[in-house]
Amino acid sequence: MPFPRASGILLHPTSLPSRFGIGDLGPEAYRFVDFLADTRQQLWQVLPLGPTGHGNSPYLCYSAMAGNPLLISLEKLCERSLLYPDELHDLEHFSPHQVNFNEVMPIKMRLLERAASRFDDVASEEDRAALAQFSEDCHFWVDEFAFFMALKNAHGGAGWTDWPSAIARREPEALAEWREKLASDIFCHKFLQFEFYRQWQALRQYARDRQIQIIGDIPIYVAHDSVDVWAYPDNFMLDEATLAPALMAGVPPDYFSETGQLWGNPTYNWDVLQERGFNWWIQRVKALLGYVDIIRVDHFRGLQAYWGVPAGETTAINGKWIEAPGKELFEAVREKFGTLPIMAEDLGMITPEVEALRDEFEFPGMKILHFAFGGGSDNPYLPFNYAANSVVYTGTHDNDTTLGWFEKRPDHERDRLQHYLGCISPEGINWSLIRLALLSVANQAIIPLQDVLGYGSDCRMNTPGQSDGNWGWRYEANALTGEMSDRLRSLTELSNRTASMD
Repeated sequence: MPFPRASGILLHPTSLPSRFGIGDLGPEAYRFVDFLADTRQQLWQVLPLGPTGHGNSPYLCYSAMAGNPLLISLEKLCERSLLYPDELHDLEHFSPHQVNFNEVMPIKMRLLERAASRFDDVASEEDRAALAQFSEDCHFWVDEFAFFMALKNAHGGAGWTDWPSAIARREPEALAEWREKLASDIFCHKFLQFEFYRQWQALRQYARDRQIQIIGDIPIYVAHDSVDVWAYPDNFMLDEATLAPALMAGVPPDYFSETGQLWGNPTYNWDVLQERGFNWWIQRVKALLGYVDIIRVDHFRGLQAYWGVPAGETTAINGKWIEAPGKELFEAVREKFGTLPIMAEDLGMITPEVEALRDEFEFPGMKILHFAFGGGSDNPYLPFNYAANSVVYTGTHDNDTTLGWFEKRPDHERDRLQHYLGCISPEGINWSLIRLALLSVANQAIIPLQDVLGYGSDCRMNTPGQSDGNWGWRYEANALTGEMSDRLRSLTELSNRTASMD
C-alpha cells in the first residue's frame, strides 16, 4: 500500500545509550522518541527484534516471533521490585560505543533470571492477569519458544540437531518428560517474553502518542537453529536422516561475488505451507504486527523465486532459481488482515516478475543513494528516476556510513556526485545526501542515525561477509544536540514530511 509522505530514522534499539552495555527499552529509548518528535519525524525503523543466536545477528534469531530479552530495561524491573537498585550498582563498566555481547549477555541474563524468580513473590494480581492474557494471546509461539530455550540451556547451548534424537525429533514421551523437568526454566523464558512485550508496548504507545510509527524487519528466512524449524520441521526443506537443511538459501554469483552467497538457512517447503493455508506465515505476520506498525520484508525477491542450493555444497554456484507462491501468500495475508502495511526490500537481482509482484500489491520498493552515482543517467537509484511509491535511504544497516562511503569513492564517482549536487553542504556530505533524500519525490525517506550524527566507517552497523565486529555500534546520550535537531527539523519541514501537531 502507498504510504503518506514522511521521514524517519533507522536505529536498532541495541544502539541506544545505556549504562548496562547494550541499548534497552529504558529512559534513553523514550528520549530517542522525543528526539524523533522534536525533529518532526514520523517513522522509526528497527532491525528484527528477536533473540539473536551465533554472531549476534538480528537476522539469525532463535525465533521469528519472540523478542530479545537483552533489550529489557533493568531499571524498569526495579520499578516493579523485580530487581533492587543496589543489584545494578556494581556492574562492570561497559563501553558506551560498542556492545560487547560476550561480556553483556551473561551478566544481564543472570539479572533477568533473578527477576523472573521473584515474579511469584512480588507480582500483583494485575501482573498475573496480564501474564495469563499474554500467554493466551501468544500461545501459538511462546510456549514452544520457552521450551526450546530451556532445552537449549539444558544441553549447553547446542543446536537442536545435536540434542538426543528423541527430543530433537519431538517424540511425545520425551517432550512430556523434558517439559516437567524444565518447568522452572520454561517459566523464566516465558516471563522474559512477557516483560519484553510489556516494555515494548509501553514504548510503542509513547511513540504512537507522538504520531510516530515503527517499521520492523521480517527476514525472509529463519535460522536453522531456531524454534521455528525444530517445532515445525515440515515447513522446511530438511534431510529426514540428519535434520540438516536439504536445500539451502543464498544468492547466485554476481558482479560482487564469483561464488555467490551461501547463507545456509533451510528454504521453505512451500507445498506444505500452501497446503496449510500459509498458517505459519500468517501467525508470523500477526506476531510482528503486535510489535510494529509497518513491515519491511527483507530479501523480498525470494518470495517470487529463490535461489536453492543442495546440501553438501560449499558455495552458492550450483544452486537454481525455484518459483515461490508469493502472490498466493500475500493474498492469504491480505484476506486475514485487510490492508498490507508492507515495504519491499527489492535490492539485488530484481527481475520483471519480482517487480510485478511488488507492484500488484502496491508495496513501495527501496532506493539507496549510495548506489546512485556509479553509472549513467538511467541508474534507478538517482532521485529523478524514483516513483513516488518508494522509500529512499542514504544507506542501510548493511552499508557504510555516508562519510565512510564518500571517503572510499573513486574520483570519477565523487566528481559525478558533486556535479549532481552542484555543491556539497558546508555541514558535510552526509547532510547533502540527507537533503537529497528528504527533498526527493519518494513518499518515505529513512536516514540512519549515524548519518545524522556525521559518523565515519568505524560506526557502521554491519559489513556483509565479515563474521566479527558487527551489530555492536552505539551512540552516546549527549550526541543528540539541539543544533542537529534544528537542522533535521528544518529540512523535514522544508520537504513537507511533517505530521500534523494537533
